[in-house]
Amino acid sequence: MSYDQGSRWTSRTATVPQVDIDVGLRQYMLRVYNYMAGGLALTGIVSYVAAASGVYASLAHTPLFWLIVLAPLGLVLFLQFRINSMSLGAAQASYWAYAGLTGLSLGFLFLAYTGTSIALTFFICAVTFLAMSLWGYTTKRDLTSMGQFLFMGLIGVVIASLVNLFLHSSGLQFAISVIGV
Repeated sequence: MSYDQGSRWTSRTATVPQVDIDVGLRQYMLRVYNYMAGGLALTGIVSYVAAASGVYASLAHTPLFWLIVLAPLGLVLFLQFRINSMSLGAAQASYWAYAGLTGLSLGFLFLAYTGTSIALTFFICAVTFLAMSLWGYTTKRDLTSMGQFLFMGLIGVVIASLVNLFLHSSGLQFAISVIGV
């Protein structure tokens, strides 16, 4: 199967040399990562501008706060039901709208945390994503089998975090942070 220029999955009957597949896969992955990087940049810019301009602070104590926070969830639910019937242009526009709405809903982070802590968290997540992507791409192994193991780990981290809300243990907080990363 391949992804053709018309943005549809097609079955190839002729054999394709491995080099052509690798080049096509690299080009496709580069486009995917460029879209993701663009969306992440838009999210960050909108979030920063919303917090720095004071718009978010003025809306934080009104009912519009909940509309801003829940708007990305509403768009995700809309996309879940409509993505198969959308054109490529409409799907891309929805993606950019989602990135912008997510940035708007996360603007409060700039009001609650320092720029240094936000930047540090961003770079840790970006490097982790890059490392995992490279690992999955170079090992040529299906990593979906790790899903159940990692999901159980996530459940454990959430439970430990809830317990630590009552214990206030700095050691447990450190352990949760290390295990979570």
